[in-house]
Amino acid sequence: MSAAQADAFYREVLTSRTVWTVRDADGFPAPMTPTGQRAQPFWSKQSRAQRIVDAVPAYAEMEIVEIPLVDWRERWLPGLERDGLLVGINWSGRNATGYDRSPADVLRILDTRDSMGG
Repeated sequence: MSAAQADAFYREVLTSRTVWTVRDADGFPAPMTPTGQRAQPFWSKQSRAQRIVDAVPAYAEMEIVEIPLVDWRERWLPGLERDGLLVGINWSGRNATGYDRSPADVLRILDTRDSMGG
């Protein structure tokens, strides 16, 4: 399930040129993962983020934020890398969990797929 979500993430982001995340009054969440690292969640479609906001109590008060892919690549991913955060990819389900990758890995995969046309 997680690998399929990751594949969909890259494909959809490269098509729409947009990434989505969530924030509240305290900022952007970066919950602890089962591995003991923090990850900030991102989704490839607004509807995917909306499902989490609608279904997961911890995200109920969150606002969905649209990020142009170029900004995400050039500013967000380097910032996440500097802060030691992972990228949560298309988290889903009752617990809003899924595949987590390092920002450098995400950027490498995006660059590779983008150069191959998606």
